[in-house]
Amino acid sequence: MPMKLNLKYKIAQHALFCLFVLCCTGFCMFVLSLVKRHYRLQFYMFAWTHVTLLITVTQSHLVIQNLFEGMIWFLVPISSVICNDITAYIFGFFFGRTPLIKLSPKKTWEGFIGGFFSTVAFGFIFAYLLAQYQYFVCPVEYNSETNRFVTECAPSELFQIQNYSVPPFLQDVLGRETVNMYPFQMHSIALSTFASLIGPFGGFFASGFKRAFKIKDFADTIPGHGGIMDRFDCQYLMATFVHVYITSFIRGPNPSKLLQQLLVLQPEQQLNVYQTLKSHLIEKGILQPSLRGKLD
Repeated sequence: MPMKLNLKYKIAQHALFCLFVLCCTGFCMFVLSLVKRHYRLQFYMFAWTHVTLLITVTQSHLVIQNLFEGMIWFLVPISSVICNDITAYIFGFFFGRTPLIKLSPKKTWEGFIGGFFSTVAFGFIFAYLLAQYQYFVCPVEYNSETNRFVTECAPSELFQIQNYSVPPFLQDVLGRETVNMYPFQMHSIALSTFASLIGPFGGFFASGFKRAFKIKDFADTIPGHGGIMDRFDCQYLMATFVHVYITSFIRGPNPSKLLQQLLVLQPEQQLNVYQTLKSHLIEKGILQPSLRGKLD
């Protein structure tokens, strides 16, 4: 059993290199397959293949990365995009008068603005509901003892109720000086804002793409709605934004992942890390020098 696990680890460790070798092989085969009379068509197909991979595979990869940070980082963004799509349609249907963009003649400024405020409110409330449950906020981690992925943890400060002061101009409206809320709810405003202001441009891009090829829908999988891509066109940019947002403002050092990396080191390397860490803790005064002999 340990040999099988070690083999799986080695394969996973070199997966990126294996993929790079396969990509280089495909690139060389493409160059060798070039035919003089069909250069333009072959490079045309080559470009479209890579654009398709960039849009679909990259987004799928980032969605999975976001899921491993916690289900809430997947559900709130994707739900915000769906909410914006629905509320923008409703506001546009009942109040729409001013055209928004020529690519989508039915889109209006009234629907765009109404969808924005509705999406921010929805994201704020939905984030509050999900932040109460450990299953949604805990990162997905692999448990080597049970040989499965688990979502059990002590919720971080991001998902613990905090007390915030209400700005003076809102105190009269709310009738209070402080409010209790989850810090994640503040981040949900940023996610909802992106979903409602930038997310629709993914739909505009898809509309322009379909107009360029004179097609109404990408497919007919869903009767009356087109294909899967027609329903997820506004999700193109969302996964990338969430991943960049987590990397830039949320993610910090992860002790559990660091421990997993330490456990796969050679014994000599582990001892070296131990000695270095011990010396560092003694220098900072966290460990008393008198304990050095006992630790040795």
